[in-house]
Amino acid sequence: MRERIYLCLAHMSGKEMDYIKEAFDTNWVVPMGPNVNAFEKDLENYVNQRQGKDPLHKKVVCLSAGTAAIHLALIECGVQPGDEVLVQSFTFCASSHPITYLGATPVFIDSEKDTWNMDPALLEFAIRDRIEKTGKKPKAIIPVALYGMPYKIDKIMEIARRYDIPVIEDGAEGFGSTFKGQALGTFGDFGVLSFNGNKIITTSGGGALICPDEKKARRILWYATQARESYPYYQHEAIGYNYRMSNICAGIGRGQMTVLDSHIDHHKHVQALYTELLKDVKGITMHQNPAPEYDSNFWLCAATLDPDQKIKGQEKAYREIITGAVGGAAGVTHSAKTAVTDCQPNANVEALRIALDAANVEARPLWKPMHKQPVYRNAPAYTNGVSESLFAVGICLPAGPYVSDEDVHYIADCIKASIEK
Repeated sequence: MRERIYLCLAHMSGKEMDYIKEAFDTNWVVPMGPNVNAFEKDLENYVNQRQGKDPLHKKVVCLSAGTAAIHLALIECGVQPGDEVLVQSFTFCASSHPITYLGATPVFIDSEKDTWNMDPALLEFAIRDRIEKTGKKPKAIIPVALYGMPYKIDKIMEIARRYDIPVIEDGAEGFGSTFKGQALGTFGDFGVLSFNGNKIITTSGGGALICPDEKKARRILWYATQARESYPYYQHEAIGYNYRMSNICAGIGRGQMTVLDSHIDHHKHVQALYTELLKDVKGITMHQNPAPEYDSNFWLCAATLDPDQKIKGQEKAYREIITGAVGGAAGVTHSAKTAVTDCQPNANVEALRIALDAANVEARPLWKPMHKQPVYRNAPAYTNGVSESLFAVGICLPAGPYVSDEDVHYIADCIKASIEK
């Protein structure tokens, strides 16, 4: 039996153990320390060197998760109970959940067809409509770099500036992607990074917030360390959070920075290889950069499957409730009541996922739009059908550093073999 091919697992460089050993040798095993400081500097150097037209002087604060970064950015943008935040619907739940942590309301914006990210026209319509309906502007805008693909940055930033609404870029999947040569996460007021175990580089868990200047970074750091005041005892005059990255995790991150560029090159190579191997397969289309100024890291290699394309065994799709691990090591910890929902991938997409799973290849559907999630059934949403239509036909294929050319050939052959003649 062939070894399991996972969707995306980070690859260790060998340097990680040196930094981890240093942390243990110096007894720095807490949520701060020399590795954290050095990792922040490495990240700052990386994003500031990819600066596009203008020099950048961004500061970075390392945190326990990308979700924590969004949470703190929202706080710094002044989001409070009763406020509204405009957020991309086609994304992982971590983009919107922190809004609800603060008692605010997410207002979901659908996608455009080119990048699969936030639709600028819908965004501006939503801003005007929310002002008319509520009498006040939304407090922030959260566009997402879905699967590493840059969003329509010029248009969204112009709209944000015109209405004077801060932008929190969710670049959790887009570390290393650029738009017009500038790093994602550096266009808005804040930029969010994730170093989860399946990202371009990992700290096992963790994230970071790209801040516009030293003053903002120091305030974010204050929130992330329980908002302690400068007394010889613990004095708290505001609510803070235990969100600082550990020195051990940061040591892993420092080692990972030495392989970041090679990881990005590998993901792009895998994407190009899938495209070449599947170019003559009717009904399957790989997602691509829409124009030369877009440079995705292709964190995951996403494809769409024509609704009319028949896959062997698709008549059996959705007959059984999933009980095992799907979409990551955490698996499913809460049993579903039914095998189907009112918004799900087409039967041929699920049949292809099952066929690949039987061949020991992990694949998964695209993100289910947040405006179709039961937990957000009452949230305002401005939709055009794009994200729902993509969710119905899309699938993610393995792309991580452990995925070899041989693996990609094998996966492409599995896809071809699964097609009903």
